[in-house]
Amino acid sequence: MSENGVNDALPRMSKEKAEAWAQHWVESMARTTKSEIIPNTSKANFTNCTGKNGETAEDGRFTLMFNARAKLPRSQYTKAVKALRNELETQGFKIVGYEEGPGQERGAYGVQASHPKDRQYVSAGDVAEDQWSLSVDTPCLLPPDAEQQQF
Repeated sequence: MSENGVNDALPRMSKEKAEAWAQHWVESMARTTKSEIIPNTSKANFTNCTGKNGETAEDGRFTLMFNARAKLPRSQYTKAVKALRNELETQGFKIVGYEEGPGQERGAYGVQASHPKDRQYVSAGDVAEDQWSLSVDTPCLLPPDAEQQQF
């Protein structure tokens, strides 16, 4: 490990595997909240990584932001957000944001969490009447066959 972390080894994963992994996470969050993913709402957005000090690499490293919408009756929002928070804490996530109402306005319910070791970020929150947004952001990942560029 380097002193400032710039050249620490990145986790390795293909874009296909990263998308499948993130989709699995979103589906797991839907099960935990007892919500139903709305067909054709899942979106994967791959971007290039930018380092802590603004460095960019040409070795293929990427991040993934994966999001889906799910149906969830408003009457279940409080129960769902509590269940998801509890499950994330059980799995070692640090809760970095939490709202459980009682407002009826959009954004009154949600949870955001990051994993201190694996560095993924997950969030869930109400976005429309009876709709929930579930998302996963990966840390910077390096394709399996790429040689990691050093800075």
